Amino acid sequence: MKICRVQSFALLASIAIIAGALGLSAQNISLTVDATKTQNKILHAHLVMPVKPGPLTVYYPKWIPGEHGPDGPIASLTGLKFEADGKAIPWRRDLLDVFTFHVDVPAGVSRLEANYDYIEPDGGSATDKLLILEWNEVALYPEGTPAEKLMYEAKLIMPEGWKFGSALPVAGQSGNEVSFKPISLDLLVDSPVATGLYYRNIDITPAGEPIHHQMDIVADSEDALNMSAKDQKAMTNLVAESGKLFGTRHYRDYHFILGLSDHVAHFGLEHHESNDSRLPEDVLLGPGSGMALGGLLAHEFVHSWNGKFRRPADLAVAYYQEPMKTDLLWGYEGLTDYLGPMLAARSGLFTPEQYHEWLASIAAMLGPGRPGRTWRPLRDTADAEFGMGFGARGWLNWRRGTDYYDEGDLLWLEVATIIHRESHGTKSIDDFCHAFHGGANNGPEVKTYTFDELVSDLNAIAPFDWATFLHKRLDSTSPEAPVGGIENGGWKVTYTDQPAKLEGRRGNPGFVYSIGLQVGADGMVGDSIVGSPAFEAGVSSGMKVVGVNGRVFTPELLGAAIKDAKDGSKPVTLLVVVDDYYRTSTINYHDGLRYPHLVRDDSKPDYLDELIKARAGQ
Repeated sequence: MKICRVQSFALLASIAIIAGALGLSAQNISLTVDATKTQNKILHAHLVMPVKPGPLTVYYPKWIPGEHGPDGPIASLTGLKFEADGKAIPWRRDLLDVFTFHVDVPAGVSRLEANYDYIEPDGGSATDKLLILEWNEVALYPEGTPAEKLMYEAKLIMPEGWKFGSALPVAGQSGNEVSFKPISLDLLVDSPVATGLYYRNIDITPAGEPIHHQMDIVADSEDALNMSAKDQKAMTNLVAESGKLFGTRHYRDYHFILGLSDHVAHFGLEHHESNDSRLPEDVLLGPGSGMALGGLLAHEFVHSWNGKFRRPADLAVAYYQEPMKTDLLWGYEGLTDYLGPMLAARSGLFTPEQYHEWLASIAAMLGPGRPGRTWRPLRDTADAEFGMGFGARGWLNWRRGTDYYDEGDLLWLEVATIIHRESHGTKSIDDFCHAFHGGANNGPEVKTYTFDELVSDLNAIAPFDWATFLHKRLDSTSPEAPVGGIENGGWKVTYTDQPAKLEGRRGNPGFVYSIGLQVGADGMVGDSIVGSPAFEAGVSSGMKVVGVNGRVFTPELLGAAIKDAKDGSKPVTLLVVVDDYYRTSTINYHDGLRYPHLVRDDSKPDYLDELIKARAGQ
């Protein structure tokens, strides 16, 4: 049985300061990153570490926190050379682990230098105008000491004229060079830096809030930085609502790092005192800006409490070569994926109607859109995250992927309604968050938990057979989505011929809930639902639709063909390309276009909307 571990980064930072005062900084590892060639998509790193003569093993971070897998970008590490006292020292890569290097340190050597380059991949973290630096991409570290006890002195050299933002405490800046205060490797890797020619910081600290919060935005154009006053107010509300939900904070200050570019990967990555979020360049300029911010930044912000502070014990490893066990990702990511949109709705980033549509899209995706639920339970999507999560392409409806996110939304909504029911309205999910994520603010720290401890904490809020409930949901292979939370909350899922008004990844179900086809504007089939009319007609993932009823394909023509076939006998005929061959597929479907929505069940109180009412004065 795992014992709860509490690890305080504030204490480690204090130790570093004391060590510096005692003149022990020579024991720190020095890391300088030269980013002046960012426009050429290459970074240069110079690292100096204290060593002793003899065999030395050096690691490149492999298992990356928040990514839940051994996906450190080792292929981008190039030009590696070790030297001491001006002489080159040979190295050899480990035969069983490409992230591991072996060096024989000569007699008399006390400092080992490493020079190497990091190549930014296409769609990575750099453009001609910006860089978001994740330190694990440019760090090496020696074997034998946990990452939380290795102290680093980091420096970043930026292109001329660039500015930066980060949660890292700054020791000093001269021109385009910034030095950061000594910090543990754990917290260095946990503190990305956003730097760019076009940079803006926005204070979003609510009135009366003692802890500073800001947005650090870098973009590929100056216009893209123009966040509206409405969105700034909603982001300030998000900070205030998080305080009401959790009752405490576990950071010294907080930075929402936001990269706006069409040329970087779009995702979010959580950190204790910041988040690394990337969205399209013009996202702040459009009508869907609040939905985009709420769908990503609120999720990553919640992770500061759920995932970074409270973390499953098997995900809290001592260093980056130690494998993680991912079986509780439905708690780490699933609870976060529920709380993030809830806070987005409470803060005004989502309207209530958008929140309803958000939930409806999830319920539909995990019901008729996910027949893989009949063979692969939710638990397995977490257990097998490494190798079967984000890496899966095509046939997603049958394979399943990272459904511990989306199904976690529904699971934890149901938990919220059960807490309300079993406590006769005296307790809520907010009370659970206060208890589970609460405690004194000691700065960034990790407090681990196990399944049994989670169940115990739920029982302390509302006595119930939580273990049986959770096992039932985790092991279910029912074809139906687990919509108990929606229904307990006084709503139900229905389908109409009107598309949902959603932006982003949930906003385009295409023809999934009619003929069972997810098809792009270019006709490429992203997914074909196993057992659906399109699938039974021979259309599957990876094919390309080039014709509809004798005309060249467009999504509009396909939609019109589905409408025309409603309540009649005329099929929808598709011409598809399979490898180098044409195939005609005849789809016998006559129920028209179908899109998911939530509607009120007036026989029950509206607890769903009660859950998304603002708690902080706005």
